[in-house]
Amino acid sequence: MKIDTLLAHAGRDPLRFGGLVNPPVSRASTILHPSMASFRRAQADKHGQPYYGRFGTASHRMLEEACIALDGGCGAVLFPSGLAACAGALSAVTAPGAHLLVVDSVYGPVREFCEVDLVSRGVEVEFFEPTIGAAIAGRLKPSTCAVYCESPGSLTFEIQDLPAICEAVHRHDVAVLVDNTWATPLFCRPLALGADIAIQAATKYLVGHSDAMLGVAVANERRLGALRATAARQGTSVGADDCALALRGLRTLGVRMRQHQASALTVAQWLAGRPEVRRVDYPALPQDPGYARWKRDFSGASGLFGFELHPVPEAAVDAFIDGLALFGIGVSWGGFESLVLPSHPKRSLAPAGHGPLLRLHIGLEDPQDLVDDLSQGLERFVRPHHGAYA
Repeated sequence: MKIDTLLAHAGRDPLRFGGLVNPPVSRASTILHPSMASFRRAQADKHGQPYYGRFGTASHRMLEEACIALDGGCGAVLFPSGLAACAGALSAVTAPGAHLLVVDSVYGPVREFCEVDLVSRGVEVEFFEPTIGAAIAGRLKPSTCAVYCESPGSLTFEIQDLPAICEAVHRHDVAVLVDNTWATPLFCRPLALGADIAIQAATKYLVGHSDAMLGVAVANERRLGALRATAARQGTSVGADDCALALRGLRTLGVRMRQHQASALTVAQWLAGRPEVRRVDYPALPQDPGYARWKRDFSGASGLFGFELHPVPEAAVDAFIDGLALFGIGVSWGGFESLVLPSHPKRSLAPAGHGPLLRLHIGLEDPQDLVDDLSQGLERFVRPHHGAYA
């Protein structure tokens, strides 16, 4: 089936639920079994048959099945947030004494988990430049257990050469994990590019309505067992209602993502022509350094990107953001609403930027209205300071 058909049908079985188009929400902690034989069968197949609420109900299975179909993996594990999915997947592939390679443009809280929690467990964490590609083979050690990628990179949006990285490190039995939240499986399938585990903060585009926290990791056959076992030992559990919200959002993911992309391109192209803007970081722009890799490995782009202003005082940036009418000031992204925040990437290898960096999430509003809103903000608060720095 084509991807839009999968979005409409995956994880949905009306005949199983008396003809209901959407599966009912199955909330449970205790699950009763008719006999000891039935109990033992469920105990032996916790991720298949209903056993205990922590291992999931029909609501969880429907969402897992949909995610497996979209990503092309062998199994999926649900987590209570995107960060929990990242941390759970990393925990599954690391051990004391192991060496872990992490992309330098990684999401800040994941960097903190690696530098604090994993290091305290005896894992050696090393960061690598996002565009290293096949040259990552030179960074491997005998103890290297995994390479953690995020493409495009958080806040700075570098596209990694995932096929080259996977080919280089799989020769040494090293796992590749990819945070694919930005593109979703609609626009990129990391497992098809060679990765072992694809991770999403389903809080973002999969849920799509800014009303649920959820993460998902989809793994190939080799890494699925460790991922499931780690999540079980950590007591990972997700609410059935959040699963239902994700299944609801999944049905419209295709139309939403295409609208996010079209509007983001409009806004990004307009910003690229503004004199106050030094650069726009959006892989779907032909002038972006990662455009060729994006064009090769992705079938689309989301609504999230960054841009750098020429140097202006912080007060001018704050006034610009405060003066916007259609862009909310808030953490997260992926919902129907547009958002803006200043960006402060923490990097080990990259030099600091020249001017203030901002991140935009382009929602489902009319893009011309968003352009008009940004235009008045730049002209009122940034342009008065621009002449001295241009």
